[in-house]
Order: sequence, then C-alpha cells, then structure tokens
Amino acid sequence: MIKKGIYKHFKGNKYEVICTAKHSEDLSEMVVYKALYGDGGIWVRPINMWDEIVEFEGKRVKRFTLIEEKE
Repeated sequence: MIKKGIYKHFKGNKYEVICTAKHSEDLSEMVVYKALYGDGGIWVRPINMWDEIVEFEGKRVKRFTLIEEKE
C-alpha cells in the first residue's frame, strides 16, 4: 500500500502522493501524485513502478522514498 505523503524521487525531486486509483480498462492500481516543483503538474504511475527498485549511479535504490507521511 502506498501511503499519502511527501516522497523524494531517486534523482532528487519531491512529490506529494494525493491518492491511489484504478485504471479504467484493466483495473491496475495507479498512484496519483503532484510535483512539488515547477508548475506542480499532476501525474499518474502504476503502483508497481512507484514501488520498484532501480539502478542509479551503480547502486540499487527505491524509485520513491517516503520522507513525510500525511493522513
């Protein structure tokens, strides 16, 4: 389960998870989130991509790390 809150992307930007949602065609779980920089765009990403481990600068790291939980 993805918690609401502020997350840091492995490249450094911060995002706020607004909620989770289901894709209308295949019912896959999606994360709805807002960029906390620039124009504050709203984005969606499949939950399995949100929570995955990626390789960055020769290390395996989480794509997004929770830094501040919100209710």
